[in-house]
Amino acid sequence: MESDAPIPNRMSPDPRPQSAVSHGAGLAGLVGVLAWIGFARHFGMDGPYAALVNVAACGLPMVIWSLLVDKVHRSPTTGIDWSAGKPWRATLDLSLTKLAGLWATWAGIAVIYGAGRFYWQGNFAFAMWCFTNAAPILFVASIPYVLWIDRYLVEPHDGAWHLGAWLTGQAGVERESIYGHLRAWGVKTFFLAFMLAIVPPGFGDFVRGDVAIVLRDPVALSSWLVTLMFLIDVAFATVGYLLTFRPLDSHIRSANPYAAAWMPALMCYPPFILMTTGGPLDYHPGTSDWAYWFQWHPILLALIGATLVGLTAIYAWATMAFGFRFSNLTNRGILTHGPYAVSRHPAYLSKNLFWWISTIPVLTLGSVVDAARATLLMAAVSGVYYWRAKTEERHLKLDPDYRAYFDWMTRNGLVPRLFAKLRG
Repeated sequence: MESDAPIPNRMSPDPRPQSAVSHGAGLAGLVGVLAWIGFARHFGMDGPYAALVNVAACGLPMVIWSLLVDKVHRSPTTGIDWSAGKPWRATLDLSLTKLAGLWATWAGIAVIYGAGRFYWQGNFAFAMWCFTNAAPILFVASIPYVLWIDRYLVEPHDGAWHLGAWLTGQAGVERESIYGHLRAWGVKTFFLAFMLAIVPPGFGDFVRGDVAIVLRDPVALSSWLVTLMFLIDVAFATVGYLLTFRPLDSHIRSANPYAAAWMPALMCYPPFILMTTGGPLDYHPGTSDWAYWFQWHPILLALIGATLVGLTAIYAWATMAFGFRFSNLTNRGILTHGPYAVSRHPAYLSKNLFWWISTIPVLTLGSVVDAARATLLMAAVSGVYYWRAKTEERHLKLDPDYRAYFDWMTRNGLVPRLFAKLRG
């Protein structure tokens, strides 16, 4: 992920590039989330609108911190020169071309959503409600925003401009810029709908939790805390897909150009998910879970529950470390702090360990064949995430800063060194 840090001196004790995201922004977002959750629990606000406010409570403190403390708008990686503003008349034609490309992109997205019945059913209907109400506001707001930002951009001929120029028959069109623009918006189209769809359920489940009940049952307590971890993860991830702006230095530098990377990513999310009930990688038939297998061993039950909460906390921490730059399949700034100082893929590692420990596929309610099948399928699921990790690295290694981080982690990272020892 791209950053403005120089290639580090390999002789320094910690030759990693400086993280593109500060600790402070993530902590500000976490405080906002926890404060709103406490408020919502106190007043019994567990509906979808309260869940949306939780997303705002996460994003707003991060934006304030990033602008006032980190001053991210002054970073050279924004591509903005605030001291060289041009008269709006000098950039008007350019801005109109860019708006044409941007609106054409949004129209294409509307066709995709409108044609997909899947998006108007179940939890996804809430996401479509959000988009339907936000569309007129975004359309109007895009006009002053583009007219304003183009006055300060060092290179205003971005992918939206190239698409608009192609649509209006202008010269100087670069097809690669158009493809990059469409890939970036493809990521937002697919993943933002999913994130908004899952915002209300987790928020409502946690807010409605009865502390008096969950404290008496280690399984219920673990499940409740796991829900909290996922609630935090979803809030940060949703903010990440929403806030892709150059003045915040959170724009998408590049979206993964490799089909081999998109395939494993898409098969982990609906409607293409392969791990869902009845799917080809559904490992659940014939299995139970940790609460069933250890129900007569209270100490083991508590220890495993704590382990699962801890793994989910690492997963949420990995998302929180991005601040408002989280996004699948994109390059939005190198992370070297937090869990990324220990593992290059802490979220994938913790998620898969959670599944193995919570399910224990070698134990079965059926036959030995069921146990073998469940174990093989779960191994295949882990293989999909290994595939995702490797194809993401292929994209990120186009960035010299990521290569420096990769080399440092190979020599010093706890998890890479452990795996290296296991491989001999």
